[in-house]
Amino acid sequence: MQKIILILLLLCCFSSCKSSKRVSDDSKKTEISSTENTSTNRLANNIIKHAEAFNGVRYKYGGTTSKGMDCSGLIYVSFKSEYIVLPRISRDMAKKGVHIKLNEVKEGDLLFFKTTKKGKGINHVGLVVTLKRGFIEFIHSTTSKGVITSSLLEPYWKSAFIEARRVL
Repeated sequence: MQKIILILLLLCCFSSCKSSKRVSDDSKKTEISSTENTSTNRLANNIIKHAEAFNGVRYKYGGTTSKGMDCSGLIYVSFKSEYIVLPRISRDMAKKGVHIKLNEVKEGDLLFFKTTKKGKGINHVGLVVTLKRGFIEFIHSTTSKGVITSSLLEPYWKSAFIEARRVL
């Protein structure tokens, strides 16, 4: 009888140690996940700041400099500033990352649009810069105003919206 009690006590001690180790492993996972989120947020903020530095730059088809910028050029150089290389064309960018629902977007995500009736689909891209409940602002380059920030609540952009993607 004493042997059985001793064995049960030893089993309790070992199982107790094992469970505390699991808690430690879970806390490490949480710590790593938190670090990844912080790193992603920092990347997104840096990319957004880089894009915003081009605010007011005139539109130029194929442009990637402060002398002129098109929509995909803005996104391309902004991500490249953080050593993330995306395709140069918006419809090819739309094949990268992960498709997300509009209510899941975060700052740094990409929004894709179809702005022509005759085109083959996606032909415009913007970068989410501000996110509040039901309110999404994105920076992009338009043919009429150059690099600007717009709201997805604007009827034109709301009707032209096709999808959102997360690259970071």
